[in-house]
Amino acid sequence: MSRVGKNPIALPKGVEVSVGDEITVKGPLGVLKMKAVPAVAVQTEGEQLVCSLAGDYPNADALWGTVRANLNNMVQGVSKGFERKLTLVGVGYRAQAQGDALNLTLGFSHPVVHKMPAGIKVETPSQTEVVIKGVDKQLVGQVAAEIRSYRSPEPYKGKGVRYSDEVVIIKETKKK
Repeated sequence: MSRVGKNPIALPKGVEVSVGDEITVKGPLGVLKMKAVPAVAVQTEGEQLVCSLAGDYPNADALWGTVRANLNNMVQGVSKGFERKLTLVGVGYRAQAQGDALNLTLGFSHPVVHKMPAGIKVETPSQTEVVIKGVDKQLVGQVAAEIRSYRSPEPYKGKGVRYSDEVVIIKETKKK
């Protein structure tokens, strides 16, 4: 029995949900859609969204909690949005946002240009900080992971692209 799936989702003002073959969540920041799962029934009850089991399907308990968590992320995304912060650590490591692209100087012989997908905005408050914003939590995290993968933090000096809340444990160098 899912503990997550039992909890109703509170709908903030300005957020509308339509349920059918596709679940659509509209809010002030945008629109998100998700294909309905036949094992989980979704209903709107007043200012809440309620998920429940809809029959005897295999893995229905796991799907119940997953669908509820995804719907909650959709509601949060269209009302508040999501953001992920990255920090560049290293001499000469810089980032610059230009329209829908992010130019990175990461110690390679060439600059790295990362094009942002639709629905993602990128800002650079300083040369060593990158802020990725969007309504889709999965897409924001995926873009942040792709940017981090260009130069992930190395364990000896800690240089690289890291999440702002990431802790890199520095290894001790080899002694003679």
